[in-house]
Order: sequence, then structure tokens, then C-alpha cells
Amino acid sequence: MDVESFREYCLNKPHVTEGTPFGEDVLVFKVGGKMFALVSLDEFPATANLKCDPDLALELRDRYEQVRPGYHMNKKHWNTVEIGSGLPESELRKMIDHSYDLVVRSLSKAVRTKL
Repeated sequence: MDVESFREYCLNKPHVTEGTPFGEDVLVFKVGGKMFALVSLDEFPATANLKCDPDLALELRDRYEQVRPGYHMNKKHWNTVEIGSGLPESELRKMIDHSYDLVVRSLSKAVRTKL
């Protein structure tokens, strides 16, 4: 998966917005006003930060060398994942889905209702 495919996959999820609040080199994807993915465009290979259940985060870091603790994020709840560096696309999609689902579940009932 390349950065453009990653971007399209995120944007095809319901109620996702995209922005660049940290500068033009970082794409931020939100649902309900909360971040679920960040993509750094100035790195090679490109990397994404994805929210993750703490136990699963550790498991994924052990399983894949392309997954490490979240850079500039809470390392317990975020992973940094290399995009386009050999990680199976299906696995990356699962990580995006998991991050999105975690954030949606954390939204208040009022916000979820508005979505």
C-alpha cells in the first residue's frame, strides 16, 4: 500500500475528515473530531501513526519489524507503521480499521448520534 492508497482507504470510512494541523507534511485523519491516523509525508518509507489497543500494539510490534511504538505519541496506545515496506496490505487495512473503530467507540453517545 502506498500513501495515496492509505489516504483513500481512510477517507472512504464514514464521517472521516482530513487536515494538516501540524503542517503540510503530516496528514491527519479524524472521525468525530478525534484523530485515528496521522501520515508523515516527509519520511521514506512513509509512516503512519495508528491508535491501537495496548495489548495488540505489543503483539503487532513483536510480529512485524515495520511496526514500532508511536513516534511523538503515547507509545502505549499508538503504533508507528511503515507504509509500503513489506507489511501485508491486508494487515495494514486491519490496523486502520482497528484504529478507526477504537476512536468511534470512544466518542460520546451524543457525537456518535450526530454521525
